[in-house]
Amino acid sequence: VQLVESGGGLVQPGRSLRLSCAGSGFTFSGYDMSWYRQAPGKERELVARITSAGGRTTYVDSVKGRFTISRDKSKNTVFLQMNSLKPEDTAIYYCNARGGMYYSNDYWGQGTQVTVSS
Repeated sequence: VQLVESGGGLVQPGRSLRLSCAGSGFTFSGYDMSWYRQAPGKERELVARITSAGGRTTYVDSVKGRFTISRDKSKNTVFLQMNSLKPEDTAIYYCNARGGMYYSNDYWGQGTQVTVSS
C-alpha cells in the first residue's frame, strides 16, 4: 500500500497551492480519503475528508470556504485545493485512507510540507 503526496512548497499569504495524493495497493474507490495537517508543537488535525460513497465532504472550520477536497477515482488520486492561504496554514500535510472490513484499514502518506510566508 502506498500513498504519495505532492504539491507542497513555499507560498506567499493569499496565494494558492494544490496538493495531490496518489494511492496504490488498495481499492481506492472504496476508501474514505482525508487530509490531515500537523504544525510544529501542535497535534495532528483533520483538515478535510471525502467519503467513498456519495463523495460527501467535511472541513475543519478554519479552512471552510478556502480549501476544497476532491477525488478522481479513475486515477486513484485525491486533491486538496488550498486558496487564500494564511501563515497559520503552515504545516506538514498528510494524506489518509480509511476503509476495508470493519473500517479497520488506516493508511498514511509520508507528508508534504506547506509553508505560507512572505
